[in-house]
Amino acid sequence: MLEIVEGKKPVIAKVHGAAFAAGCQLVASCDLAVSSDDATFATPGVNIGLFCSTPMVAVSRKVSRKKMMKMLLTGDSINAKYAKEIGLINDHYPIARLEDETIKLAKKIASKSNLVVKIGKKAFYKQLEMPLKTAYKYTSKIMTENMMMLDAKEGISAFLNKRNPNWRNK
Repeated sequence: MLEIVEGKKPVIAKVHGAAFAAGCQLVASCDLAVSSDDATFATPGVNIGLFCSTPMVAVSRKVSRKKMMKMLLTGDSINAKYAKEIGLINDHYPIARLEDETIKLAKKIASKSNLVVKIGKKAFYKQLEMPLKTAYKYTSKIMTENMMMLDAKEGISAFLNKRNPNWRNK
């Protein structure tokens, strides 16, 4: 699970069916998550006398405390619509469109500067664990360094000239 969060590339979960316990943890660990309309999610360990402690770590960082505690304490499953409402997944689609929508999302991200995406992903997770003032200081430093990179100059130039950027990942 740490490899997903600490990795350099974004990871998209594509869920069809049930994502229970460690499956729900995997979904929550991914940077983005999409599912079929009929997918279900749960942390059902309490039903068999085993509290979902490790799944709780990832899921509680995506879902509010009250909603997470209800999932953990009841073991009840939730549907895709509710999973989106509470922030566990980004979106859900009919099963016939799930693959295409996932690929479309991945291609959109892949069209961006790989370097900038890597910098952004790292900064996103790192600043979450910081106090507010420290997070602003850290992200200001990251943004300043990013502005000095060739891809920032290229992106701004492309925007001003109304053309697609030619990323160099520098």
